[in-house]
Amino acid sequence: MKEAGDLQAVGPGAGGLWVFGYGSLMWRPGFGFAEQARARLIGRHRRLCVVSRHHRGTAERPGLVMGLDRGGSCRGIAYRVPAAEAAATLAYLDEREIAHYPVYRRAVLPVLLDPQDGGPARRDVAVTYVVARGDPDYAGHLSVERQAEIVAGAHGLSGSNRDYLASTVRHIHALGLRDRRLEAVLHALGEPL
Repeated sequence: MKEAGDLQAVGPGAGGLWVFGYGSLMWRPGFGFAEQARARLIGRHRRLCVVSRHHRGTAERPGLVMGLDRGGSCRGIAYRVPAAEAAATLAYLDEREIAHYPVYRRAVLPVLLDPQDGGPARRDVAVTYVVARGDPDYAGHLSVERQAEIVAGAHGLSGSNRDYLASTVRHIHALGLRDRRLEAVLHALGEPL
């Protein structure tokens, strides 16, 4: 994994910079982009593994949000940001992802971009945010029941933890994909898929 501390480490070329979204970035990117594509990130998987005391919970009643944890792969959406907007986009994303969640680290990882014209998948790299397992806000591998218990009553500045989880699953389904781990937590909450 290549840590991306600055724009040069990311290396946006004339075509711009890819950003990979796997949670709320799929439905609320919050930045302008020139292109989007379904994508598969290699080497990390999506998991409810980050303690949220801001957006989806509070200090008194923390929630859980998505993180990219080691191993496997993850399907999501990649957004191509024009090179002229790359620095501003990274600043926005760092504020959104890291300011309230120091458990996240910006990284540049390989992605396979789904073809728009039926051709072969295209290899590239994308900026994304992965979890640091040593951080105190890394929740680790919790049982489905424990995840559901945490998510059930948590609510933060961006809304309810339950709505966040349901929206993520809906957007994964809209891509024609499944995430059985997240679906199991929704089922434990009594939510329809």
